[in-house]
Amino acid sequence: MTEGIRIRRLDKTGPREIAGLSDVLIDCVEGGASVSFMWPMTRDKADAFWRGVGESLARGERTVLFAEDDHRIAGTVQVIWAGPENQPHRAGVAKMLVHRRARRRGLGDALLAAAEAEACKAQKTLLVLDTVSGSDADRLYVRGGWQRVGEIPDYAMMPDGTPCPTTVFYKALRD
Repeated sequence: MTEGIRIRRLDKTGPREIAGLSDVLIDCVEGGASVSFMWPMTRDKADAFWRGVGESLARGERTVLFAEDDHRIAGTVQVIWAGPENQPHRAGVAKMLVHRRARRRGLGDALLAAAEAEACKAQKTLLVLDTVSGSDADRLYVRGGWQRVGEIPDYAMMPDGTPCPTTVFYKALRD
């Protein structure tokens, strides 16, 4: 584990958790990350997103993990369980976010390993995700043993409106 960092599972999204998770989301978007949001990234947009995640969490549709340093949320990742009836073995990894102040300390690796462990505990054998091609996250997944499926050009936009390609990845989990 990265020194001074704790990875925890979020049980519910109260005001403290929403504020901390929103801080991370806002920082990532303001830093140029293509994670579903455009500039300007407001506190209201971020809080509304995390309230929705909290509702989905309460329904058991996902697991939310977060990393803390000095009692502040520094990063997060989600494992999405909700899926079609014919895919009970699969889950999605989403919203891998690390605050810029906490990058280059192994936090992304730790969050990804924790997400994979949660999926194994839930008896999932396949994880899927997508990320901006050529990004730091792209390199993180390759380093973590994820397999590239392919690239989709102009799949999404950067926060400034510039189109960007996305790479789709999967990882087969073993016991």
